[in-house]
Amino acid sequence: MNRMTSRDAAFLAEMGIGPLWSVRAASEAAADAVPEAVAAAPVVPAPAPAAALAPPPMPRQVAEPAAARTWTPPVVEPIPVPEQVDVSALDWDGLRQAVANCRHCNACSEGRKPVFGTGARQARWLVAAGTASVLDEQAGEPMTGDPGKLLDNMLLAAGMSRETDVYITSLVKCRPANRNGGDRAPTLDEVAACRPFLERERELCGASAILTLGQVAANGLLGKPLQEPLAGSRGATHRLGAVPMVATLHPGELLRRGADKALAWADLCRAKAANGQAG
Repeated sequence: MNRMTSRDAAFLAEMGIGPLWSVRAASEAAADAVPEAVAAAPVVPAPAPAAALAPPPMPRQVAEPAAARTWTPPVVEPIPVPEQVDVSALDWDGLRQAVANCRHCNACSEGRKPVFGTGARQARWLVAAGTASVLDEQAGEPMTGDPGKLLDNMLLAAGMSRETDVYITSLVKCRPANRNGGDRAPTLDEVAACRPFLERERELCGASAILTLGQVAANGLLGKPLQEPLAGSRGATHRLGAVPMVATLHPGELLRRGADKALAWADLCRAKAANGQAG
């Protein structure tokens, strides 16, 4: 094909005939040409601009170490403890109720059944053991079982009985018990908590002499260490205020050591003399 010259184009223009064909430059023709291999290739989308990408995930929060956390303990309201009742003006019924409601030592706080005094409400003697035994706790009164029978015989020999002349009680009203439920020695706190009850019992029954049975009762009323041997208190007449007090062995000990009954008899005679009774 012959290429149209500029002269030919000018001649055609004068005749009012434009060129039917124009030869484009090689560079233009090459630019419009699309190879078949390229046209057939799959279209791969262009990567999204960096601004359109999703933001990187936030770093995972690490739990605060336990040592760094501050723990505030909950507020616990203290359990109210009933105030110690002034027993100095109580009658027999009020005193019994005060003993039943007492929660001022470990013995009664353990939920043990209190052992109340028994005997003559108007008495010449107040006889006090240290603590109640298991049998006493079950019976609800002090000095039961074989020790109680021996005590009754001792009082009978002295011309008295628990029904008409003697009021019998325990210094510690609730039996002190160990973890297995067996007997244990009382503490000074337990003795101190119960002592006002015994003093009021003495006032109510009007006893003019006190006979203590065993080491705990004697030492507890005299303010001595509870472990001190009874020998340090026997053989003398003591005073609790204006009231004479004589210490003797517990009948339970006399059952184990029969030879000591002579000592107990001497103590009974001393108590009778202190009470103004004829021998």
